[in-house]
Amino acid sequence: MTTSSSERGVSLGMPELPAPAYPDDVRARLETDAREIIARYPDSRSALLPLLHLVQSEEGHVTRTGMQFCADVLDLTTAEVTAVATFYTMYRRRPSGDYQVGVCTNTLCAVMGGDAIFESLQDHLGVGNGETTEDGKVTVEHIECNAACDFAPVVMVNWEFFDNQTPASVKALVDDLRAGRPVTPTRGAPLCTFKETARILAGFPDERDGAVAAGGSAGPASLAGLRLAKGEASAARVVHPRDGGPHDAPQDRAVHDPSPTEHLSSHDAPQDTSASDPSNPAGPTAEEGE
Repeated sequence: MTTSSSERGVSLGMPELPAPAYPDDVRARLETDAREIIARYPDSRSALLPLLHLVQSEEGHVTRTGMQFCADVLDLTTAEVTAVATFYTMYRRRPSGDYQVGVCTNTLCAVMGGDAIFESLQDHLGVGNGETTEDGKVTVEHIECNAACDFAPVVMVNWEFFDNQTPASVKALVDDLRAGRPVTPTRGAPLCTFKETARILAGFPDERDGAVAAGGSAGPASLAGLRLAKGEASAARVVHPRDGGPHDAPQDRAVHDPSPTEHLSSHDAPQDTSASDPSNPAGPTAEEGE
């Protein structure tokens, strides 16, 4: 008795059908935008990254149709475009939500509570890493580093910062996103949808009122080294000591006392986080060689 290849689970390796084309009106609009992007570069191939953001802004992820479009306008092969689209994590390869909620799980954020945030968020929404809620609003993913260690643990929504997070605060955040309630990032521009974010990343202006003026995302702890490099006088401390004790400062220098509205470095901040409070102190540090 013989069995067929399908019964044995063997793929015949049939070639994939060509990607469907964009509707004529969509392609004409994208071609106009593409020409504007390509004109910024002396070598048209350099426009591939923003063009991938452009097609991502059309459908919310980079489709085979989008990659074929990029290949056509740049005179590249689809293999060349695919190699780039699959390398960078900011390009989505499957449908995703209006809001990409990324939880940093790199070392500092993880030990400060990022792992707990990520686990509780998945449980709260009933989705896994890279999955989207049934209403199409929120996609959850872990991020290796958000480059904001002084505000750990950090969560990003469509690449805007939400600092000093806890499991409870992130649950409230995604609940507000799903309910359509206003959500304001800790720093940076007002929040917009992932498609709108992708178009901005393609290099087109953010025309929302006040969006550009709301930029500027560095806090006092982030800028301390830059100020020292410029020879500017620095504060004795950027943040309060965790135990609330007195500051040690030179007699001729005023102690910096942050206002309630000023962001502090979360790994040495008095506000509560999910894993950095005085009731859970670190153990004793062993001497080298012990």
